[in-house]
Formats: sequence, C-alpha cells, structure tokens
Amino acid sequence: MKRYRIRTRYLKKGHSHLLQGRRSIYRFIKENREVYSVEKMCEVLNVSSSCFYRWLVWPESPREQRSKALVDKIQQVHSDSKYIYGSPRITAELHKKGEMVSRSYVARLMKKHGIRSKVKKKYRVTTDSSHSYRIAENLLQRDFSADSLSQKWVSDITYIHTGKGWLYLTTVIDLADRKVIGWSLSTDMTTKNTSVQAIKMAIRNRGIKDGLIFHSDRGIQYACDEFRRVIVKNKILQSMSRKANCWDNAVAESFFKTLKAEMIYHRKFIDQQSAKLEIFGYIEGFYNTKRTHSALGYKTPKQIEEMLLEKEKMAA
Repeated sequence: MKRYRIRTRYLKKGHSHLLQGRRSIYRFIKENREVYSVEKMCEVLNVSSSCFYRWLVWPESPREQRSKALVDKIQQVHSDSKYIYGSPRITAELHKKGEMVSRSYVARLMKKHGIRSKVKKKYRVTTDSSHSYRIAENLLQRDFSADSLSQKWVSDITYIHTGKGWLYLTTVIDLADRKVIGWSLSTDMTTKNTSVQAIKMAIRNRGIKDGLIFHSDRGIQYACDEFRRVIVKNKILQSMSRKANCWDNAVAESFFKTLKAEMIYHRKFIDQQSAKLEIFGYIEGFYNTKRTHSALGYKTPKQIEEMLLEKEKMAA
C-alpha cells in the first residue's frame, strides 16, 4: 500500500512528462531528485537509473538543442505578434531572421509545445442596402491589386459590443499597402459619423490621385447624397459591390474578420472608451506598423508604404 501511494504521488506529478518521452522523464527526475529518491522515481516511471545518470552527463543531443533554441524563437515571434501569428507567418518571420526552416516543421513544434494562433470566428455585416439612392457601377471587379498608393481604396462598416452599448467602426483601406488609412468609431450609424468621417481622415492621411477608385458595399452610408458630395468634390470614382455579394469587397471585410479574431473576441470592453483605446492601439500600433500580411509577401503595411513612396520619389 505504501509503494502504491508513492507511485501515485510520482505519477500524478510526472504525468505530463510521461506523455512527452523519455528525455522529458529524465528532466522531471532531475528537477525532483532533492525531494524523492532517484532510484525510486526511475522504478516508478519505468526508466533505467543508469540511463538517467548517463543522460545527466549529456542531457541533450545537438539536434535537441537546436530544436529547443528554435522553440524559444518561435515563442518570441508568437509573443511579439500578441499571440496572433500561426505557423505561416511565424515561419516567414524566422526566415527574415536567418532561420531557414520549413513551415511544416514549425507547425509540428508549435503543436508539440501548445503554441496556437487565436481562433477565428464569424461575424455579420451591418450596412443597410434597402434604400432608393443610386447604386454606383462596380469598377473594382474584384481586382484587389494596386501598384501605387491612392489607386484603389476599399471601405466597410462593422459593429463592436461594449458594456455601455454598441460602437460602429468604419475603415478605409488602401489596396496598395493594405494600410488602414482612415477610420472612425461612432455610437451611431449616421453618415456624418461613419463613412464621411473615415474618408476625410483617409484624404488627410494619404492624399488623392487622379483616377482613385473608392469601393464599398451598397449601404446607405455610402449611397446617400451626403457621402456622394465628398466623393464628387474630391473627384473620386465611386464603385459598389453587386447586391448581396460580400466577395466583391473581400479585403475590407477580411480586415474586420482579422480584427475580431485577433482582438475583439478576446476582450470584454466595459465601456466605449476602453474599446476605442484598444482598437486605436490595434490599428495604429500593431496592424499598420507591425503585423505582417500574406498578400504583401509577409511584409507589414508600413514596409510596403515606404517602398512605394521611395519608388514614387525615384520616378519623379
């Protein structure tokens, strides 16, 4: 009975190590040898004491040492990304640091060590397209490529719940660098506080070029006269998605999906002010400046913006 109690105590404490392999068991024994007898632990955990003492002399093979160092780097990249990046982006970041490893190997190490990206969830569209205003032609035609800044902008509106009511986030994204160049957070869905405020910020931040296309869905905030006046005044070409076709505005909607998966769904905002601060930090402090983008070759919007500005400067 005494031996059974000892075995149960060892196994309860060492269970996770039993699941991870012999060398992990050796590490467990090493960590607990001041508390329990090495021989007794080896007996209970079904390993040879002579093998354990041999392991003490050479605890890790060169391959294991490299894997351990790589896991440390993976965890650092994961932490720097606010625990958002999965294996593709982490692999791309490791390549930038000179670690030429495959994505599948990174994925295996992440799975083994419980390193996971945040889970994505579904969301709903908020704009109301039931109105009698004129619908603009779809000029974008799902061509989300752009080789210069202020060539194509896309916009959308979504909602965010807080403990003190709803907030409505409107964004304007430049397709050239996928940067959020204009955005607004409001407590209502009025055109003045949503689409107009966001596009005016985009114009201030980025400026306008001839032939600029502004694409959105058919929501009233984009179709009404108040918004069209801003479009006409600045000589912008307006484009709208086809009816009930979210893929026509996929980039704008994808940003909201990313925002909610990486930040919104992992927070409980006590009030609107706390939500505004968090969203500001995500957009301006992370998404635009630090978060790599698969469509940008795993570069950040800021890096692409700088490259395109330098290209324009050299061409001038």
